[in-house]
Amino acid sequence: MTGKNVFGEKLIPCSTKPMTGYYRDGCCNTGEDDPGVHTVCIITTKEFLEFSKSAGNDLSTPKPEWGFPGLVPGDRWCLCAPRWVEALKAGFPPFVVLEATHEKTLEYISLKELVKYAYVNLETKI
Repeated sequence: MTGKNVFGEKLIPCSTKPMTGYYRDGCCNTGEDDPGVHTVCIITTKEFLEFSKSAGNDLSTPKPEWGFPGLVPGDRWCLCAPRWVEALKAGFPPFVVLEATHEKTLEYISLKELVKYAYVNLETKI
């Protein structure tokens, strides 16, 4: 499955360690069978993980029975677009890796808004 990112280009992987994506393919691909719209590639922060847990989506506690290691700050993860909007409204939006964020996200969040929270790896720019 190959999707397009928010720029209309080929979607790059979000993370394989931990393995992410609705289809657990490392990418924020989506389809009709993805009711949560797991399309936003984020960089987790302590504040976001605490917010998510308090909002009923505990992403930090390991769940070995599901093969889920639990997330720590700095991990990349395919987050549901509506959850990102919820985090934004609560004041805890995580950074976004735009090239790894699926274009379906634009149905929920404008590109202008996403760009405000774009993750930029300055080490690769030097």
